[in-house]
Amino acid sequence: MAKKRRKKKDLSFTQGMKNRLLFAFVAFMAVFLLLIVNLVLINVRFGKEYEQVVLAQQGSNSSPIPYRRGDILDSNGTTLATTKKIYNLILEPKNILELEENKKVTVDALKKYFGFTDAEITELLSNEESYYEIAKKDLEYDQVKPFKDYLDTDEGSKVRGVIFEEKYERVYPNNELACHLIGYTIGTNDGQGGIEGAYDEYLNGSNGREYTYINDDNSVAKSIEAPVNGYNLVTSIDANIQAIVQEKVDNYMQTEGAANVSVLVMDPNTCNILALYNSHAYNPNDAYDLDYVRYQFKTDEEFEDFKKNATDEETVDALAKVWRNFVVSDVFEPGSTYKTFTIAGALEEAVVDENYTHVCDGGEQVDTYYIQCHIAGYGSVHGELTLSGALENSCNDVLMDIAKREGAATFDKYQKLFGFGQATNVDIPGEPSDADFASVIYHEDTLNITELATSSFGQGPCTSMMQLCTAFCSVINGGYYYEPSVVQRIEDENGNIIDDLENVLVRRTISEEVSDIMKQQLFMVVEQGTGRKAAVEGYSIGGKTGTAEKLPRGNGKYMISFIGFAPVEDPQVVVYVVVDEPNTPDQSTSAASSYLFADIATELFPYMNIYKTNDNYDLDTSTAPDEVATPIYEGDAPSDDVAGGEENPYVSDSDEPTTEATEEATDEYYEEDYYEEDYYEEDYYEEEYYE
Repeated sequence: MAKKRRKKKDLSFTQGMKNRLLFAFVAFMAVFLLLIVNLVLINVRFGKEYEQVVLAQQGSNSSPIPYRRGDILDSNGTTLATTKKIYNLILEPKNILELEENKKVTVDALKKYFGFTDAEITELLSNEESYYEIAKKDLEYDQVKPFKDYLDTDEGSKVRGVIFEEKYERVYPNNELACHLIGYTIGTNDGQGGIEGAYDEYLNGSNGREYTYINDDNSVAKSIEAPVNGYNLVTSIDANIQAIVQEKVDNYMQTEGAANVSVLVMDPNTCNILALYNSHAYNPNDAYDLDYVRYQFKTDEEFEDFKKNATDEETVDALAKVWRNFVVSDVFEPGSTYKTFTIAGALEEAVVDENYTHVCDGGEQVDTYYIQCHIAGYGSVHGELTLSGALENSCNDVLMDIAKREGAATFDKYQKLFGFGQATNVDIPGEPSDADFASVIYHEDTLNITELATSSFGQGPCTSMMQLCTAFCSVINGGYYYEPSVVQRIEDENGNIIDDLENVLVRRTISEEVSDIMKQQLFMVVEQGTGRKAAVEGYSIGGKTGTAEKLPRGNGKYMISFIGFAPVEDPQVVVYVVVDEPNTPDQSTSAASSYLFADIATELFPYMNIYKTNDNYDLDTSTAPDEVATPIYEGDAPSDDVAGGEENPYVSDSDEPTTEATEEATDEYYEEDYYEEDYYEEDYYEEEYYE
């Protein structure tokens, strides 16, 4: 029987097998690629974190690398605040003493370049096992550079165990210049007040870190995470304008004197702040210097006793008064500068027109009070006045009539449109809130006939300088109300623009037509009215005087102010001057603010290329009228005639720092970390990392 023939196996790949193999290959490659992608993503997202874990497992240590706080610049690029690098000189006795040749070269260099004596060197090297001894602190670059240059020489290359820790220090090159605008820092990076405080998060960066670890071969290796430096701020401040203002105010305080003088300079077309100054200034380089509070004491003996015996809270409280920015934070009765807004609103609502007239007979009987015009102080009356004449002569009688015609609702409407009773949102810290401001003016529901009458000429409502100046800009720029601002641009350290901050137009207050009328009327105030003492030869200037009787009424104390602009045809600058209680026997007739305005303008206008356009060169101010602030009331004054009453800080003098704020400032002042801010950790140099 024949054997069956065995069938030979077909070992060739079928199409199905090929497909399965291809699928398996593709699946494997997909998984492989997915793993690679995940590894890359993990490295990108968590690489630094895992690196630190590995370093920690290898016996590592880390120390921060400080970032550089950003600069603050004026509009011309002048540095107002900067950060400079300083150095701590660190010695490593263990390394210095290792070889005699290196020791001699190193010791000789330390004595030559840093002035150490033999005894000092012996003391610094006494701990022979140490890798960290602080030899000198806060060295400038110029003190370090000669030594570093020496290290590059053949002999200097033998120096061992000398290193420099780098850190930063905040510096204000112009000292007191624009101090209330700029603010200051505690330590290097904790901004307080002004731009330093408001833009702290932009000025600050983030520290880097240097990791030092021991490799498997016991050698020391390093890994560095670079710091991120803070942004620079370009402001609208003009350092030259600021210097002019400060010089003129300081001269006035030295020759005449007052409780306080504050000046605000603005661009009326944008409400950008060009300069701001309060007469009681301080140096941001040493903001806690008690010499700045001297003005708060009558005699040197009182001041010396204060310095010797004051508590921490009393000390910080006195300093807080110096740091306080009057222009932004304080409210006061503005007086007759407020008439500008009463008339502008009445014109806009057609309550009056340019043909309006009224007869001033020295005052008005309002409810149970006889409220006087300031001319009553001369035993006279203004007689019949036009609308322009009322502003020129600052007639209270006419303004009371205009406000009566407006009524409480319309009057309050324009208070709100001009921003009174509201925060301006200026980018400088310290401004009261909307609620606080709302409480210090009379509104429709509280504007009874007496309050309406006195509010018309600026007695009763309270404003800040920032509020009034911003509102005034809208009167003369065509009716455009902008948020006031100081920081214009944010840049990185290479000059790349991070944020270009545009001017914020909030609303329209009045029409172009009314704005033109107001500019002409304000021009006449300076040309032939109560503002003549603010005139500067050849310049067309508009403005308004203000003389507010302070509380309690009849005490002879006044807040004297003048707000002016030029040129009238095309306003380029507004200067607002407030003099609180000028040192003169009769404060109300001092015209201190008008004279100070003229003194500032004489130098400011040529600097700003504002040309002379006024042909009237008659500047004989000897016969110029004063806005005498006759006591408002004939007879007894109301017990409470200021908006907000005792809750108003102007009334209650409650502008002291709160207990919480005082405690915080005290803690900051006395906390040692702010003054011993070492960025490097000593354990980096401890012996265990080298054994």
